[in-house]
Amino acid sequence: KQWYQRRVREKVVVHPLVLLSVVDHYSRIDKVSSQRRVVGCLLGSCRKGILDVSNSFAVPFDEDEKDADVYFMDHDYLEAMYAMFKKVNAKEKIVGWYHTGPKLHSNDIKINDIIKKYCPESVLVIIDAKPKDLGLPTDAYIAVDEVHDDGTPTTKTFDHVKSEIGAEEAEEVGVEHLLRDIKDTTVGTLSQHLTTQVTALKSLHNKLNDISVYLGQVAEGKLPVNHPIIYQLQDVFNLLPNLNVPDLMRPSP
Repeated sequence: KQWYQRRVREKVVVHPLVLLSVVDHYSRIDKVSSQRRVVGCLLGSCRKGILDVSNSFAVPFDEDEKDADVYFMDHDYLEAMYAMFKKVNAKEKIVGWYHTGPKLHSNDIKINDIIKKYCPESVLVIIDAKPKDLGLPTDAYIAVDEVHDDGTPTTKTFDHVKSEIGAEEAEEVGVEHLLRDIKDTTVGTLSQHLTTQVTALKSLHNKLNDISVYLGQVAEGKLPVNHPIIYQLQDVFNLLPNLNVPDLMRPSP
């Protein structure tokens, strides 16, 4: 199989305001409905391959969990909201859409085709409103054409795009104040520091375990060799300190 695409989206940067809006959207719907995921539009801009997602709005959505072809998205509401957002900030365009997943769904390609009417290079960002594992709660994807070696017609699928959380200075100040308000004041600074260190080490351990599993499957021939990933891993290994230096091996007095 081969994938053909124009790489106009090299990285997706999601702002804290978007995360807060999505979590609020999910929390409100979760209280009044059994709907497993919520859907909305992402607003922002793209420059030099970096997609900056700075805002979002919810869109009424429902689907039949047993039949992926049965779903509803309110187009009139979407267009009305987008028109209002353009009056506030004309620079923010529809750049894609989000849902709370937490994984890809079989009808995501069809929904993405709807959003492409407003943005030809639509990006899907899955934002996990209730993350169970450590790490970023976002996964970004773009639709690509999958070409089969057996000559069968091409099909649409999603290709993963690098994503990260980014904020401007004003947003960082707001997030710091928010964290200060929810932080447990009864816990000492040392305890908070140790808790943060433990959380970071757990996240690092999970990432290293993922790398180990991936390399094991490549070595066994279960997965094809992806040279860009191997090059990046080699760069990581090159940054590791040399612990065989005599000064480091000498026991401290």
